[in-house]
Amino acid sequence: MSDIDAYMNRLGKQARAASRLMAAATTSQKNAALLAMADAIDDSRERLQSANELDLAAGREKGLDAAMLDRLALTPARIDGMLEGLSQVAALQDPVGEVTDMRYRPSGIQVGRMRVPLGVIGIIYESRPNVTCEAASLCLKSGNAAILRGGSEAIHSNQAIAECISRGLAAAGLPAHAVQVVETTDRAAVGLLISMPEFVDVIVPRGGKGLIARISADARVPVIKHLDGNCHVYIDDKADLDKALQIVVNAKTQRYGTCNTLESLLVADAVAERVLPELATRFAEHGVELRACPQSQELLPGAVPASEQDWGEEYLAPVLSVRRVPDLDAAIAHINQYSSGHTEAIITEDFSRAQRFLREVDSSSVMVNASTRFADGFEYGLGAEIGISTDKLHARGPVGLEGLTSQKYIVIGDGHIRT
Repeated sequence: MSDIDAYMNRLGKQARAASRLMAAATTSQKNAALLAMADAIDDSRERLQSANELDLAAGREKGLDAAMLDRLALTPARIDGMLEGLSQVAALQDPVGEVTDMRYRPSGIQVGRMRVPLGVIGIIYESRPNVTCEAASLCLKSGNAAILRGGSEAIHSNQAIAECISRGLAAAGLPAHAVQVVETTDRAAVGLLISMPEFVDVIVPRGGKGLIARISADARVPVIKHLDGNCHVYIDDKADLDKALQIVVNAKTQRYGTCNTLESLLVADAVAERVLPELATRFAEHGVELRACPQSQELLPGAVPASEQDWGEEYLAPVLSVRRVPDLDAAIAHINQYSSGHTEAIITEDFSRAQRFLREVDSSSVMVNASTRFADGFEYGLGAEIGISTDKLHARGPVGLEGLTSQKYIVIGDGHIRT
């Protein structure tokens, strides 16, 4: 066994042992740890920023671009955000131990379900060191142990944050190995982490499409993930066009680089002449390039012809594909063919059409008369999220505390036997 094999095997064993203790931890213990972590981070601002400067300097030397360096930076505001996030997670309702659906059976026994932690969660992420704090807090509050593997470009920052996490765990009397941050930058650690089903119950990759595709292809452990976010809005011919203009512009331009940003716009033929020229004007003000079908180009003179690839593209940029469709049926068919299964919205005042869209569109979030930018754990009232899942099993959509738990059946009897 190589040194890296032995190291990851040790982390896995320690995490599994810690997960048994975390499953029994009280809500007050978990909250105390979270608040103690916040205190440790607040007291360690200079240490965190010194460590972060080492990562930034190394990043500049390696030629990381400005966007990557920005994601890597631990600014005072981002440290404040970490503190606020820990306080918010501490304030969330603890899902562990919740019992639902208790009912008597004809035999006289009571049967119900109890919410329990998943066990050990491995999280693999890139660049942003504040994810170390976010991931640790959510795994801890949901009663899990965590193995966190951040990007090599943030190794010093992540280790400094790990020290604060350890101090918080110790202050609350929780196991030291409940949260472990991988200390090596060796890429072999990732391959080992995703191949230890005896120690790890689920993997959550957070990063670019390449990372997530690799993890999904190679993992021997269940994965909670989404690859991309090709989100759609359909403007129905029964839409309030003022609402439509407002929603579509917000869904595309509020932020370009997020997975819930609008990437494909569908417009019913009956309202295209009234809505597309005005949208073209508004998008031109934001510098958004339009890539349109031939029928839409007639109303969008500056638009670029759309290719087949455009209909399935996640641009993460000021670019939008636009297509005219005859009706709701065509819109639903287009979305179900090209969507990545993330978030879709219809703009309509027709109740029955809205209900059809909600039922028939096969995505993790489906909306009526609202911007796709609302597809977010905080906006959904989850308080925080570990990511957004476009899978259909276990968790779908924003994954908060409940998504990091499972349910088991519980049975209560009083000497009952089966006859």
